[in-house]
Amino acid sequence: MKDQTRDWRLRCDGGARGNPGPGAAAYVLTNPEGREVEAQGEYLGEVTNNVAEYRALIAGLEAAVRHAAVPLEVCMDSELVVRQMTGEYKVKNEGLKPLNVAAKRVASKLTDVRFTSVRREQNTRADELVNATLDRILGSESPR
Repeated sequence: MKDQTRDWRLRCDGGARGNPGPGAAAYVLTNPEGREVEAQGEYLGEVTNNVAEYRALIAGLEAAVRHAAVPLEVCMDSELVVRQMTGEYKVKNEGLKPLNVAAKRVASKLTDVRFTSVRREQNTRADELVNATLDRILGSESPR
């Protein structure tokens, strides 16, 4: 049974094979009934894992804005990105600062957004999209 809440849910994931290395970002947006309304994976080229995580978040938040998805719970297995988005951690890495600003700018277009750190097992659909995107571009023999 799908979990039924009044919230939209955005699950984001990003990854790079190597760090940095070829990377991809993915998100899955589900409505309050638990139905997937949009899912996307995107190849990013050579990036770090954290850049890929932020790029996934930005793309997912843009999808949420298109669907007027509020209230929205954003679920990510990147504790760093979640804690930076909530202000619990400062963004010290110069390469992540503009991505954090961009993500906050898009999130501000939504009236009710919560960020939740989840275990990787709770983010499997987004993770599958990341790996499927990388496999499609790099070939399935590429090390994970």
